Formats: sequence, C-alpha cells, structure tokens
Amino acid sequence: QFNFVESGGGLVQPGGSLRLSCTASEFSLGDWPIGWFRQAPGKEHEGVACIASSDGKTYYTDSVRGRFTISRDNSKNTVYLQMDTVTAEDTAVYYCAAPPFGCSSFATDMSDSWGQGTQVTVST
Repeated sequence: QFNFVESGGGLVQPGGSLRLSCTASEFSLGDWPIGWFRQAPGKEHEGVACIASSDGKTYYTDSVRGRFTISRDNSKNTVYLQMDTVTAEDTAVYYCAAPPFGCSSFATDMSDSWGQGTQVTVST
C-alpha cells in the first residue's frame, strides 16, 4: 500500500490560487501515474487531474481544465496541483493517489485507499 502525504491546502478567495503538493517517503512517485482527487461534502470522490509516469502526459476533468495544472518534480519526489481561478465549487478535501489502471481511466477507476488529504476552502 502506498502512503501519500498531501499538503498545501487552506482558505482562498474566489479567483485566487493555491498549490498543493503530494509526496511519499517509501517509493518514487516518478515510477507511477499519480492523480489528484477530491471529495466535497456529501459527495463521492472525483478525479481532478492525473500525470502519467512514462511520458508526463496530463489529464484533467472538464471542470478544472484550463484552471488547474498538474506537474511533477522527480528530484523532489513531489507531484503538484496548481489551482488557479478557483471557485466555491472547488471546495473539497484533496487527495493524491496512484490510479490502479493508469491515467486513461483515473476518473472512473480510483484507488480504494486514501490518505488524510488536504482541505481546500474557497470562500470570501
């Protein structure tokens, strides 16, 4: 089982920006496709973005495409989620995980194990 550590969440105003970080201590994130997921109150987990391990190809759910950017820095063993132009609908707990069947199906086939996540609250 992979143990991910998410950080960088907080309170941000609508239209603002935030950068989330995902790290791990027991394995190299660069060897795996890594996704960002979120769970809003009363809702199921939702796939937000994913970055492939082989070619760095990125995938986004429609609601964040053009506003969020996923990237990785293998030298720091970290995957980032840059969140720009946030809205109240982005309020959720954000998690990172390795999608079991890769990025092509990250939005439908998710991990069944989640870390503690990091809370993002968009509000005035």
